[in-house]
Amino acid sequence: MLYLCGRKHDVKDMPKIFEYFGFVFFFYSNEHEPIHVHVQHGECESIFELIMMDGKLIEIRGREKKGGPPLTEKDKRTAEAFIRKYSKNIIDKWVKFFVMKQAVRSTTIHKKI
Repeated sequence: MLYLCGRKHDVKDMPKIFEYFGFVFFFYSNEHEPIHVHVQHGECESIFELIMMDGKLIEIRGREKKGGPPLTEKDKRTAEAFIRKYSKNIIDKWVKFFVMKQAVRSTTIHKKI
């Protein structure tokens, strides 16, 4: 079991893909397009959509998650910078999990971006 935002979740229902200095990046197993990642820091959570065109990241759109407090503006900037740097890895993990139906491993990043 994994606890996010004070709620208990089965780990197979929400694969964690990255940890970065207190930020947790994850998917829910019943996700939908566009490709997006949930980001939690403390009790706060926001969602970031990766908008692609011709295989290239052209935009990251942040949005609020219903039912809980969103990331602070500072944390949103940190999350977006991380997503921009690791977008290829996030997309690869999305495809592996949702298209190929394979397990993905979490990666802990210890180097500041």
